[in-house]
Amino acid sequence: MSDPGPSWQSDGPAPDLGITARGWLVAVLRLVPLLVVLAVGLILTLVLLPIERLLAGERRPVTPTITRVVCILALALLGIRWRVVGQPMKGAGAVVANHSSWLDILVLNAPKRLYFVSKAEVRDWPGIGWLARATGTVFIKRDRREAGTQVAEFRRRLSLGHRLLFFPEGTSTDSRRVLPFKTTLFAAFFAEGLRETMRVQPVSVVYRAPKGRDDRFYGWWGDMDLGPHLLAVLGQLRQGRVEIHYHAPVQVADFADRKALAAYCEAAVRRPVHSALSE
Repeated sequence: MSDPGPSWQSDGPAPDLGITARGWLVAVLRLVPLLVVLAVGLILTLVLLPIERLLAGERRPVTPTITRVVCILALALLGIRWRVVGQPMKGAGAVVANHSSWLDILVLNAPKRLYFVSKAEVRDWPGIGWLARATGTVFIKRDRREAGTQVAEFRRRLSLGHRLLFFPEGTSTDSRRVLPFKTTLFAAFFAEGLRETMRVQPVSVVYRAPKGRDDRFYGWWGDMDLGPHLLAVLGQLRQGRVEIHYHAPVQVADFADRKALAAYCEAAVRRPVHSALSE
């Protein structure tokens, strides 16, 4: 997951994240069971991980299911409904999606087992970094000198049957737009040993704000602090919903270069988001 970035501007100031007295009560009533679910999931993962590694190496046949169940329960506790459109691909490959919020972690993990690819700085974030390491996140450095190492790690993880999730925008948005995809990310997919067999599935995440709230309510971007946004979502009595659109996977070998592949994926991801805007 990326932190909010200042490279673009939303339409107007950030939405009001004020919370009422009843909202505080709702937030507390949701937060307590949510923390319990997260804690139990983390403990189970840490307990089972050594056994899993001993019996299955790094394929991790069990612990990612724990992560998925935790995310499903977390969305249920928050009261956020979610719906899948299309079919998640089976087997190894890359998934590229738009990035709107910290909620993306829950939303994208709920339908299918995934491993996030995140910038290296996230490893050291309090709390989030620990969870990311426990759930098998791949950390990469934004340094061209690390390209060879990154390709080797991608190749290794794909050989284990993992689906790796990338956010090509490079930052989170207000949930009402898709930023241009950074093509440098796609260069690794064309490396020898990957291009011939690798598949990429574009995925669109479309948030529908609660009735009466700003359309950008679920977006987390710019200089917004995580705490107030998390509290506002927790304290929202009647939540909105989210749709996860899975587009048909494509073969990397069918594209001339990284720019062509990035343009195709960006266009596919953007369509449902723009359709939601027109509604």
